[in-house]
Amino acid sequence: MGDFGFSYALDSFPVVKNILLLDSEGKRVAVKYYSDDWPTNTAKLAFEKSLFAKTMKSNARTEAEITMFDSNIVIYKFVQDLHFYVTGGEDENELILAAVLQGFFDSVSLLLRSNVDKREALENLDLIFLCLDEIVERGMILETDANVIAGKVAVNSMDPTAPLSEQTIGQALATAREHLTRTLFQ
Repeated sequence: MGDFGFSYALDSFPVVKNILLLDSEGKRVAVKYYSDDWPTNTAKLAFEKSLFAKTMKSNARTEAEITMFDSNIVIYKFVQDLHFYVTGGEDENELILAAVLQGFFDSVSLLLRSNVDKREALENLDLIFLCLDEIVERGMILETDANVIAGKVAVNSMDPTAPLSEQTIGQALATAREHLTRTLFQ
């Protein structure tokens, strides 16, 4: 009676195989693989190059596009000189993968203050990787709400020693809460 009637197989949960952020030439900006479908770095690079070649001529600037590629569903969107991709298995739900893509794009946009381009992305690569960690863990989707993702990333990335004038309001409140907690328990 320990399972309370829940007997879900791991296969019933949506799984993301990878999330890619490439530049306008198809080169890596930030990538995370959650599947062993591409066991070597060479295989990963070949997948990225082929995927970029297939999608680069599409007009995925206003809305996300979907394609089947190497027996995978790929949802993608282009903004400025960045190309955002989310890959799932051929049986995955496209709407869920689209929600992951939108959550990734929106959280990056929030953290980069709507200045989503390659230069800003490279300068804030740590925040982008923290976004990826908040969205997907070992292929399982954790969060797709951009405000929640950006909030967690902002709290995790803040430097508590930075002056309050250089912190965002959320970071300043978190710092104040931390100081209050420390003083109460001393």
